[in-house]
Amino acid sequence: MLSLLAASQAVADPIYWSDLGLRPYLFEIGGFQLRYYSLAYLIGILFAYWHLSRMVRAPGAPMAQRHADDLFFYCMLGVILGGRLGYAIFYQPGLWENPLDVLKLWEGGMSFHGGLVGVLIAIWWVSHRGGLSFLRVCDYIAVNVPMGMLLGRLANFINGELWGRPADVPWAMVFPDPRAGEVARHPSQLYQAGLEGLLLLVVLLLLFWKTRARYRPGLLVGIFTIGIAVARFVNEFFREPDAQLAEFAARTGLSMGQWLTIPLILTGLIVTIYAVTRKPVGTTAPNPATA
Repeated sequence: MLSLLAASQAVADPIYWSDLGLRPYLFEIGGFQLRYYSLAYLIGILFAYWHLSRMVRAPGAPMAQRHADDLFFYCMLGVILGGRLGYAIFYQPGLWENPLDVLKLWEGGMSFHGGLVGVLIAIWWVSHRGGLSFLRVCDYIAVNVPMGMLLGRLANFINGELWGRPADVPWAMVFPDPRAGEVARHPSQLYQAGLEGLLLLVVLLLLFWKTRARYRPGLLVGIFTIGIAVARFVNEFFREPDAQLAEFAARTGLSMGQWLTIPLILTGLIVTIYAVTRKPVGTTAPNPATA
């Protein structure tokens, strides 16, 4: 029975991305296009600001609304600049031949790891200026990041980019990019949206609102770091390596994304262990958000 099922799946016609009726932009006016990738960043940032504003009004918040306003601005810069610079450093070093190309955000290409570094710098700056606990601010920011990951990967799918490796699963897709060829592939963008985005978002929201995890400095950001790094490591087995790094992946046995996640997994474990072995912060101190 199982052999018959496997055989039927293997001969099933793949799904053609072009038959889904998708296009990379929501609408076009004149020469302006509102692209889904840009919309994903916009909605992700607005959600983070709205939800962080709710979080700082809950008991135990380590910061006030004015700090959330500063974080909104500086983290937005960190995501965009860090993500683009990280892409140019780790994935497309040829961009440095013409440094102005690094600034061409509309041409796509962002690195999660670069954006992460940019956000950490932004959090450090706001925490340092406001006399806040860096670790606790990281906890509050981490809860909101998976929404951006979810929307960004969905936008990648709508754009028909960052497709996966060749596959014979029933949901395999043929993407229109000539570099993908007429080959059925894993829709790895959807795998990433599910693991790095939706699943991690649900876990962190439940931990924040339904448990006392917010009172253990480092616990939320530690779980976030482990979760997103493990999800990325697993998903890289299904994602086609960037063309310019395919030889690197074949030579080292792991993709660039996987090598970059290993330090994140170790860091997340260390931070999580630190958080659970320390006493939770007190809950009777006044809330800065209402001070």
